[in-house]
Amino acid sequence: MTEHTKTDGLPGMDAPDLPQVLERARPRNERMNAAKVECNACPVLCQISEGRAGACDRYANQAGVLVRLDPVVLLRKTLEAGEATLVPFAGRAPAVEGADADVATEPAWNGDLLLSEEVFVTGVGSSTTYPDYKPAPFIVGSKTDGVDMVTVVTEGIFSYCSFKVKIDTDRFLGSEQANVRCKGEVVGHVTTAEYGSQMLSLGGVHHLTGGTKKEGRITAEMMQALGNKQAVEFTIDGGSQLVIQAGCAPIVNGVAEQRMRVGCGSAAIGIFARQFFGHADEVVVVDDHITGVLTEHQAGRCLDMKPSGIQMRGRKSTPGRYFQVANPGTGWGGTDIADPLSIIEGWDESVAWPGLRLLMTSTTGEHASWYVLDEQLHPVEAEMPAEVRRIVDRIGENCEPSLASVLFLGGAGGSLRAGVTENPVLLTRSIKNALVNVTCGGAPAYVWPGGGITVMADVLRMPDNSFGTVPTPAIVAPIEFSMRRADYEALGGHTEQVRSLRDVLERGAWHNDGAPQARVWQTLPAANPWPLGRPPLLG
Repeated sequence: MTEHTKTDGLPGMDAPDLPQVLERARPRNERMNAAKVECNACPVLCQISEGRAGACDRYANQAGVLVRLDPVVLLRKTLEAGEATLVPFAGRAPAVEGADADVATEPAWNGDLLLSEEVFVTGVGSSTTYPDYKPAPFIVGSKTDGVDMVTVVTEGIFSYCSFKVKIDTDRFLGSEQANVRCKGEVVGHVTTAEYGSQMLSLGGVHHLTGGTKKEGRITAEMMQALGNKQAVEFTIDGGSQLVIQAGCAPIVNGVAEQRMRVGCGSAAIGIFARQFFGHADEVVVVDDHITGVLTEHQAGRCLDMKPSGIQMRGRKSTPGRYFQVANPGTGWGGTDIADPLSIIEGWDESVAWPGLRLLMTSTTGEHASWYVLDEQLHPVEAEMPAEVRRIVDRIGENCEPSLASVLFLGGAGGSLRAGVTENPVLLTRSIKNALVNVTCGGAPAYVWPGGGITVMADVLRMPDNSFGTVPTPAIVAPIEFSMRRADYEALGGHTEQVRSLRDVLERGAWHNDGAPQARVWQTLPAANPWPLGRPPLLG
């Protein structure tokens, strides 16, 4: 078997107190060098020489034993501040090359976490259950509000997983079902647009395993970077170039988006109709979906506005609401137009009048022009009155900042469930019956209805660097199952493997080889609930 190595030397490998043994090296066959460790944390089964790391850079050979390099991340609740901190109590020191430069460091942990039961062990850095017959790495017993609890903690190897990306923009990114590429490889597709946002589906089992080796490798690398809140570049077939980073403004064709629309053209007309009344004789809000025309719109009728005689392009839906006034694009209101007058066919001479005041604006207020009809009923651009400018500015004020949101979606399959119980269907049923709280790195996870355990979590609410990869290829992500101890016993859990929180904090699975890192756990506006809190788990 080919030897897999990624580093020539490991941080702290000469230190006497290194990560605890995960498993003693056992030669798989007589041809394997006895000095090597065979890592069975994933199906690749790397044979690792001493002082080297495996292909995933997560496990290494130290003096003939397999050790885990990354820290186990603990969630500590700070009652005084209403916050919590993430404290990795084992693994690499922050000074290791590539560590976060902005992570605050504290003196080496002295066991102070033992003084508080407000501690939650996350799956970040915990290791996996592969080859599936093993119980989860941590099955932690604790007490919350006097109730005996159990949290089953593991990292999952996910092949069936993807990221759903919400991009707040009206700009045309690509046609629905168009391929999304990263480094030239197809890694996803454009899916249905939602209100004010374009949606992408990235990753998934078919891109990870169903294509070429290069496609699978690029897909895994893209998913790891995107999940770990890094910027990733994409191109969409027949569409735009994108840079996406969770929690940041999307960059479309080299331009950072600023605003998410306040609503479609029809909604903008309705919202601001009273404010426009008396300051404009006609208002057109340009939108790729529904373009609104004030005097025809029911809001204008309720205000008893005089018809303007405007004649619009596109397909009339209902009064004052027009579809398909232009093609999708990156211009006004998510259309391909640069001149708003191009969507006006003309004016009814028996209705319109010279001096008619016309405002045309986009759904974000980023584009707006003011016109007055001349004697031939031709719109002539003029300086926008201050009162009208204030309304346009208010449209912009009501537009939320444009952001890219990244949600991890994964199916928790056999190895995860086997790490919890010998009868996996009972875990699924307990989750659906709200007896088990599922979290990802301590962050709340939504469990989809129907069969199986399909979870979805916002990566911004998860600890930094929660995601890894294995070269099968697949994504490695944290997951935790918390429940009453009695419910754990009822679903046939590995009760003989339950260890007290104190025991975990005293010994863990690995010894610390560096100063712990402290990070502030998100509070408002993200407002992560405490994973072992009373509602809804304890009723």
